[in-house]
Amino acid sequence: MSPPHAAADLLPRRAALGHMALGFGGLALNTLLAEQSPGNGISRPQALFPARARRVIFLFMHGGPSHVDLFDHKPKLEEFNGKPLPFPERKVQFAKRGNLMKPPWPLRQVGQCGHWMSDLWQHLPKVADELCMLHSVCETNVSHGGACMKMHTGDEALLRPSMGAWVNYGLGSENNNLPGFVTICPTSLHGGSDNFGPAFLPAEFGGVPLGTPGYPNTPAAEARFHYMTNERVSPRIQALQLGLLRRMHERESSTGQAGSRLEDRLRSFELAFRMQMAAPEATDLSTESEATRKLYGMDDPGTENFARECIMARRLAERGVRFIQVSHAHSLKFNNEQWDQHSHLEKGHSINVGQIDKPITGLILDLKARGLLEDTLVLWGGEFGRTPTTQQGKGPVGRDHHPDGFTMWMAGAGVKGGLRYGKTDEFGYHAVENRCTIHDLHATILHLLGIDHTRLTYQHNGRDFRLTDVYGEVAKDILT
Repeated sequence: MSPPHAAADLLPRRAALGHMALGFGGLALNTLLAEQSPGNGISRPQALFPARARRVIFLFMHGGPSHVDLFDHKPKLEEFNGKPLPFPERKVQFAKRGNLMKPPWPLRQVGQCGHWMSDLWQHLPKVADELCMLHSVCETNVSHGGACMKMHTGDEALLRPSMGAWVNYGLGSENNNLPGFVTICPTSLHGGSDNFGPAFLPAEFGGVPLGTPGYPNTPAAEARFHYMTNERVSPRIQALQLGLLRRMHERESSTGQAGSRLEDRLRSFELAFRMQMAAPEATDLSTESEATRKLYGMDDPGTENFARECIMARRLAERGVRFIQVSHAHSLKFNNEQWDQHSHLEKGHSINVGQIDKPITGLILDLKARGLLEDTLVLWGGEFGRTPTTQQGKGPVGRDHHPDGFTMWMAGAGVKGGLRYGKTDEFGYHAVENRCTIHDLHATILHLLGIDHTRLTYQHNGRDFRLTDVYGEVAKDILT
């Protein structure tokens, strides 16, 4: 590479960007910071009301956990076990379905609030009174790809900015040296990077993966922000390179889309440079106490992987990352196959709950002890639930995909702990009371962050877009 003082004369601007990208560019367009200074060219909507939440931790259960087996108690499933559903099924189905099936495990009431939880949950009952159960989430797609896209972006078919990208666009990061949106151990299935991407928003607002997106997903112990070191170029030279690029950009900046994309790349390099100091410290779990490790379950091989993800989420939240997604997805090393139990439901859900029960409970207890739960919104759930009927087939029984009514829960900032919101019918099939569509869910999350979902817009192709499209109502009854 030519010395910095000669680069402007010897290298075309685009070539310089491409050449210098080798030192920082593995983070590329997604690893960008939503800086809040007036000079960054971004005009953000202002909050119209006080924010109850400053950040979100989304615990995403990829594959579709069964609401009727875990949280949504339906005595009729016991009474009608093995009998046909007494009303017509939805016309569009993913697989052929059989008769009604009672849960393999009993559900009991826990906490002072009396939430129903399966016997599989041995630790979560400790924080039952912190949880706001949403029993009437509905209207995702019947297939994984469409449902994941709907849950993450608000649209099941078209490429749209992800929920985290919208939050990052609306609020930005609180830490200039870390991204506003981080996704921990993401999967590459069912939408892949589109589920945490910026789409047509400026690229700086997309999610930065901590761990390479893949199938199976990266074990948490191996999760890294890539390209955080450069053995060939010293930090001093990197700083000079970035300063040169910034001066070249300011001198030669042009209007139009091309100039915007180059500005995005430059910001990515600048953030990657700043992250070289902040990111390793933020993800270094060696400083965590033995008591904290045990609280999350890092001392148990069965829970160690998800415990690491949850601790990293808390550390990123402490350091000002605005939106953090933690994915529990397919992992060969840890013997879980998402939550997609079309067969072997009893075995699969037993394994999966066992892996997340203690880490999630530890996360909520730890956030509360540190005073972070007051302004951190924790969201748990998958892209849909599972049918109250079996799926027809050979071998141990399972359940099909079910988007018509399922359970998610929230905890923390601004939501009523111990509340059961909404209801499915007596078989757990249709959401029948206080239906909460995905647009409603997104509107409520933005409201808790102090954002009016109808005013968080971005103009693209001649029209204003928003996360909630032209829909969405805030679930005001869950708010404190």
